[in-house]
Amino acid sequence: MANSKTAQTRPLGAQISHMLKDRGVEVIFGIPGVHNQEMYRGIEEAGLTHVLARHEQGAGFMADGYARATGKPGVAYVITGPGLCNIMTPMGQAYSDSVPLLVLSSCLDETAARKGQLHQMKDQQAAAATVCDWSEEARTSAAAYTLIDRALNEFASQRPRSKHIQVPIGVLEAAAQGHPPVAGTAMAPLAAKAEDVAKLSDQLAASKRPLFIFGGGAKRAEGVATMLHSTGAASFTTYAGRGVVAPDAPLHFGSTLARPGSADVIASADLVIAVGTELAEVDIWRAQLGHTAPLVRVDIDPTVLTDAQGAQVHIQGDAAAFVAALSEMDLGQPRTGWTALEVAASRARWRSEIEAERPGLLPVIEALQASVPDDVMIYSDMTQFAYAAKEVWDMNAPGHWHHPYGFGTLGYATPAAIGGAIGRPGLPTMAIIGDYGFHYTVQELGAAVELGLSLPIILWDNGKLGEIEDSMTRAQIAPNAVVAHNPDFCKLAEAFGALSAAPKSLEDLPAVLKAAFSAGRPTLIYLTPAITG
Repeated sequence: MANSKTAQTRPLGAQISHMLKDRGVEVIFGIPGVHNQEMYRGIEEAGLTHVLARHEQGAGFMADGYARATGKPGVAYVITGPGLCNIMTPMGQAYSDSVPLLVLSSCLDETAARKGQLHQMKDQQAAAATVCDWSEEARTSAAAYTLIDRALNEFASQRPRSKHIQVPIGVLEAAAQGHPPVAGTAMAPLAAKAEDVAKLSDQLAASKRPLFIFGGGAKRAEGVATMLHSTGAASFTTYAGRGVVAPDAPLHFGSTLARPGSADVIASADLVIAVGTELAEVDIWRAQLGHTAPLVRVDIDPTVLTDAQGAQVHIQGDAAAFVAALSEMDLGQPRTGWTALEVAASRARWRSEIEAERPGLLPVIEALQASVPDDVMIYSDMTQFAYAAKEVWDMNAPGHWHHPYGFGTLGYATPAAIGGAIGRPGLPTMAIIGDYGFHYTVQELGAAVELGLSLPIILWDNGKLGEIEDSMTRAQIAPNAVVAHNPDFCKLAEAFGALSAAPKSLEDLPAVLKAAFSAGRPTLIYLTPAITG
């Protein structure tokens, strides 16, 4: 039987906020407008916190960062037309990186027979569908409730990806009965079949050079160290999988799959098991993984299991449940053909390659890594600093470094870090962004100041689109349109009410960062290649 709160009649826009609160949502990111104002009627009454972004793109990235930090869905409210268009980039990013982002927008009541309306699009629902898992219109209150529950249940039980629900303005304004109570037990991800795990354990017992590759889908897995020890396996992680394997594991090759030489290492394995990873272009930066031995794919998404990498064994299921089940198998004494010496030699060689490719960056990265707390959560942007750091900065815990891996959008780090800081109150959060990417979402500094977030923002200013300049040079194209006029970033940050610092040497970083993590407002930390002297 419905309780008094769910039975109460309210405009549907208000009922949606009450339903989300009842389903465990705590924070809404967005911007109100005349078309979606009914969605704001019930926010305070429902007990939700609303974070006012300066741009819908910022709202989407904040919701993304919040979702990555907490594991809960990130929810955003936007208006018809331009509001929806502005958040489509974050929707595309969340889709590619398996982030549970739910976007709720208003839409016009009639578009076929009426033209020239405010915020009108030819087909808003279809436009959103191009960058998310699904985009649907709720034309009744019952449909809105059903679609919200569908989205939340799919986030919990399937590969989480962005979803969009639009509700006509008239339907948002109309009186509606309360949402239904939560039905049954919470849905859970599909577990791998016991017989599939048992067969794989037999293969591992017979293998002498097994190799695991862990992706971001394995970030919740427990027992990885036990499993690796019992199998004698070596390991790689993707960038998103960093921290799944402890940095000091002697047979861990790190997040170096993009190194061309990793293909030779993988070819030397006699069994390769890829867990919770697409092995996408942005994971390996080549067409083929390089394996010559049987490849086993373990993933919750069936489309990943049958991709161009040509796996011989397909195990559909949640990565964490798979690791837990395999850890319980008795594989006997580990027999390994891997040695810590060969792993260390490969890592040293690849580190030298990174240093040669991006001269001057590694000392800055090392100094920064030594200066931050162990439990810091980092959000990085599309910048050369992050590209190098992702290969050499080992993480102590999984799910603590977030990057716009797949879609690869600029401007992600600042607002995403704001969302992450909101999701982890009292815990250290940091952004790393380049000078050009900072321009995309600089306005969200206002939100960070308003919220009183102790958020260090590392701005790496090499004065250009350095990665594009290097790519043009390699392609024998005279670098063009890679240099833009930059403002005085420190003064710009201060104009928003943030703090700023421009350390002159790497020795100054620890004190600057310590102050920034407890400043009570964001601190822009301005770094240039000159800091290395």
